Amino acid sequence: MLKLYHAPRTRSQRVLWLLEELELPFELVTVPFKTPSSDFFAQETPLGKIPTLEDGAVVLCESGAIVEYILERYGDNRLAPAIGAPERGRYLQWLHFAEGTAYLPLGVLVWLTRYRDDAEKHVSLLEDLRHRAACGMAFIEEHFGEGPWLLGEQFSAADVMTGFTLTAARNLGVLDERYPALMDYFSRIEARPAYQRAMQR
Repeated sequence: MLKLYHAPRTRSQRVLWLLEELELPFELVTVPFKTPSSDFFAQETPLGKIPTLEDGAVVLCESGAIVEYILERYGDNRLAPAIGAPERGRYLQWLHFAEGTAYLPLGVLVWLTRYRDDAEKHVSLLEDLRHRAACGMAFIEEHFGEGPWLLGEQFSAADVMTGFTLTAARNLGVLDERYPALMDYFSRIEARPAYQRAMQR
């Protein structure tokens, strides 16, 4: 059985939500989140990171890699367009944009404002990070397209990856009424039963 090492309000929410969407059996191991200091691999998981997924002899970290692994092995052609499908490129763009571009400044914001005690020394950097985070939100807003989800009518794992990023953006005050399409989109995400089950767990 799949085993997910999870801590609330971390990227493991992505994996937990995906497992709920796919209705796969899994064991959830909730671990306390240790504030990173000099050791970035200090979490109480097999790889020292959150999330970590165990699937027999396979042990993985990195939320995006875990999402792709689960879909390839257990997705049964759900939540991702087939390789070669016209919408595959757009799917891959949003799947990786969520972490690689949109979350990057948010993660540094969290680092400076939640894990350090010298944020007042980095005012210009914080302003730049908020600007870069806002640019990420604006890009999604501008290129969202038609339909309720990133791929139009088809909900996908790209929405799962993006949903956590938007949660972080809202908590940091970056996602707000400046982005009406994103606010509506996030409301639809919060209304999904699988998302609600994941948040409750």
